[in-house]
Amino acid sequence: MNLSDIISILQWWTVFLIIGLIFFPLTAKIFSNFVDRGYIFSKIISIAAISYLVFILGILKIVPFHTIYLFIIVGLLTIPNIFILKKNYSKLNLKSLLPILIIEEIIFLSVLFFWSFIHAHSPDIHGLEKYMDYGFINSILRAEYFPPLDMWLTPLHINYYYFGHLVTAVLTKLSGIPSFITFNLMLSTISAFIFTASFSITINLIQKFIVNGSGFKVIFAGLLSGFLITFAGNLHAIYTFFKPYVNENPVPFLQLLFSPTTFPNNYWYPNATRFIHNTIHEFPIYSSVVSDLHGHFLDVPFVMLTIALLLSFLLNLKIENLKFKIPLISFLLAVMYMTNVWDGIIYFLLAAIVISYIRLRSAINPEHQQSIKHYVSSIKKKSYLILTTLYLILICVGFFLFSLPFNLFFKPFASGIGLLCSPDFLIKIGQIGPLIFEADHCQRSPFWQLLILYGFFYFWTISFLIFLFLKLKSKLNPADIFVLILIALSTLLIIIPELVYIKDIYPAHYRANTMFKLVYQAFIMLSISSGYIIVRLFLSWKLKVGSWKLAYWVIGSIGLLVVFIYPYFAINSYFGNLKTYHGLDGTKYLKNLYPTDYEAILWINKNIKGQPVILEAQGDSYTDYARVSSNTGLPTVLGWTVHEWLWRGTYDIPSPRIAEVQTLYETESIEDTKKLIDKYKIELVFVGNLEREKYPKLNEQKFRTLGKIIYENGNTMIYELRSLNIR
Repeated sequence: MNLSDIISILQWWTVFLIIGLIFFPLTAKIFSNFVDRGYIFSKIISIAAISYLVFILGILKIVPFHTIYLFIIVGLLTIPNIFILKKNYSKLNLKSLLPILIIEEIIFLSVLFFWSFIHAHSPDIHGLEKYMDYGFINSILRAEYFPPLDMWLTPLHINYYYFGHLVTAVLTKLSGIPSFITFNLMLSTISAFIFTASFSITINLIQKFIVNGSGFKVIFAGLLSGFLITFAGNLHAIYTFFKPYVNENPVPFLQLLFSPTTFPNNYWYPNATRFIHNTIHEFPIYSSVVSDLHGHFLDVPFVMLTIALLLSFLLNLKIENLKFKIPLISFLLAVMYMTNVWDGIIYFLLAAIVISYIRLRSAINPEHQQSIKHYVSSIKKKSYLILTTLYLILICVGFFLFSLPFNLFFKPFASGIGLLCSPDFLIKIGQIGPLIFEADHCQRSPFWQLLILYGFFYFWTISFLIFLFLKLKSKLNPADIFVLILIALSTLLIIIPELVYIKDIYPAHYRANTMFKLVYQAFIMLSISSGYIIVRLFLSWKLKVGSWKLAYWVIGSIGLLVVFIYPYFAINSYFGNLKTYHGLDGTKYLKNLYPTDYEAILWINKNIKGQPVILEAQGDSYTDYARVSSNTGLPTVLGWTVHEWLWRGTYDIPSPRIAEVQTLYETESIEDTKKLIDKYKIELVFVGNLEREKYPKLNEQKFRTLGKIIYENGNTMIYELRSLNIR
């Protein structure tokens, strides 16, 4: 790792260290019953609070998105934390806390360095949907106020869940590091948060109710959960020991030739996320590897914070403490919704279950809290139902208020809820309200494929249920209850895509996005649960030679081995076996592919202020078209058409612009060109190799007539059509 990258990583980490320490007094108060006082979550709370305040002030046009104001905002948020620290300093007992805080900080920094090193072997912000994510970040960085402009459909605003990209932009400005580096650093940071947050959640599950202070076992449990959620794949990696199947036609591995001597048999790691026909079922290590800075990945730190917060509530079991934290739940649900909408819904369900349980426990006489009869009778009480419903309504109201500034400028692009395998009489009706009944929409997942994807988790889950039945029966501690809740919700999330789907624009892959977003969260919750369960069972079902327990732990160990070999193939495949270190600059690939375009993009980022509209060639999604708008944040007439089709809900909005962009480049009519320039308020025209290839009849003379050349390098030119304040 070169020195400049090390300096960038440490500079980036310092931002998290400082804002985390600033918010630690508040975090310690919120997580007062955690053994680490929620230390790692102080970093996540800080970026959520700072970014949301920046967002609100920008939406209201009160404070522009400038670096100086960011530091002022951080300074203002420091003040209440100082008051909280003064009031609660004696309760913190920092001396006893220091060892675990240092351990968590070392883990966070170590994972950050590890993944930064990995990403530096293939740092290119190029391929898949990286142009989209990078374009969002760069558009936000150029914005004075919010909502930010859509860089691919001027003059409209982004109609997507972009709060996570805004967080990245905020951290980019706070760190003073350019976005072509922070893109990769943010990817590494999410992985560091996932690992360390899982570590914290698990040690707090284990510490209070299992090992009673046994430090090594607590640390081991936390590390195991961290590795499971951050690095583990699913049982699909078992195919590495068999002759490969045709990618689009998976078969049960027992039908293939067992071939351990030719391991890994050309194993293709994406197949583990496309195993079920026409669906997507990804997990965190895959997101880390393919390096798309998407909303579902950006949201995981907030997801982990929400899970930790609900665990803190349940471990306390005092409804009085819950009353004052309802706004915090609402806030986090809004943040998740603005980052990845599905997560807001999923974790509202988790919050509803946890709150209902806490309310139930508080409604029962302590002498009868283990009696199922009294649980049932308490649920039937009107007071229980009314108060529980009231809490959930308050959460919904808070969520509505926190997310309102975002929703004022956002239009959902889902068009309804489809029922899988609808009966004929409903297909004839077609639609009832939001419910859609479509013919030829009857995909279901074979059980053996579900077993490959989730069998590892349910091996431990079923073992846990048997253990509770045999050893504890109805006597469950709060940690067990919380894990059972996570398991139940995860199971529901896996079942839902077998019944319904959210209607979008994709005809053959109609349930892909529904499955993707739901089972991603199921994987996270099942990983946390499994880390807890493995240690929980190991402490009770200790390995004994000659007993059934030996066979049990051998099977469990084989499962662990299979899920943990996945990152070996994924990382080596995507990052070229880690042979060539390129550094963290994600735009250097342009220097090889389009050298003069690369220099022009650098020039734009250095010299062009604000967000003037730039004309560039339009092209299909997942191509190199829209590379200028993506790499600069300047809005263009039309970028990736299918993406805009999805975001706008109809092809009719972006499609007319395809011909208009062609007309702008190829027509000889000055009048027609001027009309379109005025229509889209175009101020700059980019002409590079892709423009010359896309539009063979390109007419540059009219741009010379209407403006002037302000940049020229080989075949790459930039024309200025209106007077700009160029640096």
